[in-house]
Amino acid sequence: MENRTGLTYMNRKSSGLTVTDDSSSAFSDCNSDRSGEFPPSSSENRRLFLSRAAENPDDLIRYLVSHLDSSSSSVDEQKQAAMEIRLLTKDKPENRIKLARAGAIKPLISLVSSSDAQLQEHGVTAVLNLSLCDENKELIASSGAIKPLVRALKSGTPTAKENAACALLRLSQIEDNKIAIGRSGAIPHLVSLLETGGFRGKKDAATALYSLCSAKENKTRAVETGVMKPLVELMADFDSNMVDKAAYVMNLLMSAAEAKPAVVEEGGVPVLVEIVEVGTQRQKEMGVSILLQLCEESVVYRTMVAREGAIAPVVALSQSSKSRAKLKAEALIEILRRPRQQQQQQQLDCNRI
Repeated sequence: MENRTGLTYMNRKSSGLTVTDDSSSAFSDCNSDRSGEFPPSSSENRRLFLSRAAENPDDLIRYLVSHLDSSSSSVDEQKQAAMEIRLLTKDKPENRIKLARAGAIKPLISLVSSSDAQLQEHGVTAVLNLSLCDENKELIASSGAIKPLVRALKSGTPTAKENAACALLRLSQIEDNKIAIGRSGAIPHLVSLLETGGFRGKKDAATALYSLCSAKENKTRAVETGVMKPLVELMADFDSNMVDKAAYVMNLLMSAAEAKPAVVEEGGVPVLVEIVEVGTQRQKEMGVSILLQLCEESVVYRTMVAREGAIAPVVALSQSSKSRAKLKAEALIEILRRPRQQQQQQQLDCNRI
């Protein structure tokens, strides 16, 4: 039940992602740019910048780009310039294009590797904002942004980690970048953010993992890194507001051979059964979809799922008016009945002997 479609992210349309059903709505509210939530570092410098903007916006852009260079600017000047670029690119697509054409991308990527936490955060967020323009994504990746963003994801401030995850998501929307990002070590740090981050961080990590794990080798990396543990925990917590996102990521991962035993080992079966019983319509559908993949080739897992009490809620879902959920539930019921039918046939064979 998969289809190729666009994923709406930050009010922009991406392409080339394999999504399941209406997953786009589960991820459409991911937005981590916190520009404007911090005070200006220097009111005098800010007045200078704003006066230049009033005189000639293009001059301001050139001025800001020139002040990103550590060889000619102090750390404070770099911070001020990066912060202003962060603000200029938050909501205005035309500024994203202008700044990229003015040469801002490479010096901003250099800031992403800065040992100064605030400077790194401004650099990461400015790169994220520039990546919101599809025209800039390929240039950002080819300019060497992936590895610095992965390092920021590992050791940056909480905001830098969140925005690095979002920037990597944007770059992963170019198909060739998915493997490069996975091989650069992003997956374990996204799993860590999913497990230990705040709500915003968990949301950003789930969205990035969903995008990256459309590539087969990234699915294996995610499962081997231990992604099933935080996914199960988030799905078990209906107050987390992460049940849908976690379920979509898990459903995507189920095609990896390592995923099924990992779900069982992390206690996922009772959680999935509970979701089918008491979740929203979409959550029930996703729960059935995951259980269906879990059970389709394993008598052991079918027996385990049936013993957890799945049959009654799955039968109820099979009577749903939603055609996709109904079809999946009917298929799961048929599979769950096989162990009993097999046992009955074995008993008949024994009686004949």
